[in-house]
Amino acid sequence: MKRSEFLRLCGGALLLTQLPKPLIAKVNAGAEAGNAAEGPSSLKDIRKITINVGATKPFSALHISDTHLTRVDERDNERKKRLSLSRQRVFPWAEHYFDAAIRYARERDLMMLHTGDLIDFVSDANLDFVAMQLGVGDWFASAGNHEYSQYVGEAKEDAAYKAQSFDKVQRAYPNDLKVASRVINGVNFVALDNVYYNVTSEQHELMRREVEKGLPIVLLCHVPFYTPKHCADVLKGNNGLAGYVTGAPLEITRTYQTNPSLPADEQWRNRSVQQHSDEPTLEFIAWLKQQPLLKAILCGHCHHFYEEQFSPTATQYIVGAGYNGAAYEVEFR
Repeated sequence: MKRSEFLRLCGGALLLTQLPKPLIAKVNAGAEAGNAAEGPSSLKDIRKITINVGATKPFSALHISDTHLTRVDERDNERKKRLSLSRQRVFPWAEHYFDAAIRYARERDLMMLHTGDLIDFVSDANLDFVAMQLGVGDWFASAGNHEYSQYVGEAKEDAAYKAQSFDKVQRAYPNDLKVASRVINGVNFVALDNVYYNVTSEQHELMRREVEKGLPIVLLCHVPFYTPKHCADVLKGNNGLAGYVTGAPLEITRTYQTNPSLPADEQWRNRSVQQHSDEPTLEFIAWLKQQPLLKAILCGHCHHFYEEQFSPTATQYIVGAGYNGAAYEVEFR
């Protein structure tokens, strides 16, 4: 038995002994359903694509996103345990599909690229599981907004909110979640945190340094950057609520629907506030579009597949939801 398989088995057995009885029943019921003929024992929607990036040698990776793991154990309070139960109803097969993705990549010797929301909320059990899984495979990851979520939607999510859990979350991940880079066969993979729909001036400067390396770049982030057709399609699909993209022009974010009846201390719930494009973000995107070394953007967040040209040299690839068995198998040439 391989070490990764052993660790998964041990981790799963340990978790079941630590879960309260209602959660054990829930997990067992899901496992039984997952063993059914039509159950999620394998990925449901794998789309194979080729991206020409100028690699010194072709190689492949599995790109997944939005897994939304919902693990808890005795270290968590009752509110967190109730949250886990309610969120499992939203993502009942998340862990099955996550295991299927790992198995698919291992069988084909693919590295794993994950673009955020691997966990649904911060819990010791979630982070222990992430550290175990990402510690035994070939992973490169970017953060999602749920990586720092305490109770999902309970507060304004900004830099101060993220700081409450950042160090704890960072310890579970193999690469820096703010900005990280890794060169593979002459291609510079860069992971960037844009989880709250903004990019800071500090991140912009770090990206400049990556460009100065002179290597073709594949950018990983959670939230898609603004591209006109995708944003228009999302707005059409949700009756103008919001575009759910980073860096939408101000004339577009001003059209996002608002709820003026919300109390002053809850106006942050309006998407027009959450997704407002600040000046550093708009400057970053304008600069990024001009970088010929940028060859592709891999992201998630929207829970659907979408491909659109971002710049003259780069296409943006949004992968479907990992909790629903979606993935890109990418060949980099």
